[in-house]
Amino acid sequence: MSEHATEPANSPTLANSPTLAAIAFDASGLVPAIAQQHDTGEVLMMAWMNREAVQETLATGKVCYFSRSRSRLWRKGETSGQTQRLVELRVDCDGDTLLLLVDQTGVACHTGRRNCFFRAARDGALVEIAAPEIAPETLYGAHS
Repeated sequence: MSEHATEPANSPTLANSPTLAAIAFDASGLVPAIAQQHDTGEVLMMAWMNREAVQETLATGKVCYFSRSRSRLWRKGETSGQTQRLVELRVDCDGDTLLLLVDQTGVACHTGRRNCFFRAARDGALVEIAAPEIAPETLYGAHS
């Protein structure tokens, strides 16, 4: 985890950290973040982070994203209970993509699957290769 893990997200040290300085946020202030299970290498999901989400994630060790559809921070697991604990945050060579090594509790996908990559192109068709482990209604209630 970050050397700044115990500092609050609005800490001047964290706000001006070399990690944040290395990230090339796009014109909308976002950067793609790939979540990968730290011990197995399983790619779990891709989401977006803004500066505040990165700061909060580094400060708390709990992964926080930015929801483009809701235009607000999205703390992974806030409604489903399926959380991600940050093990390590990595910045790619261009600074325009993040890799989050996480410890995933439960499923990562809103469809109730372990990861979001449950469809594969095979023989000209898109086939489902993983069934839900839990019903989305169980995660989010009947109106999701």
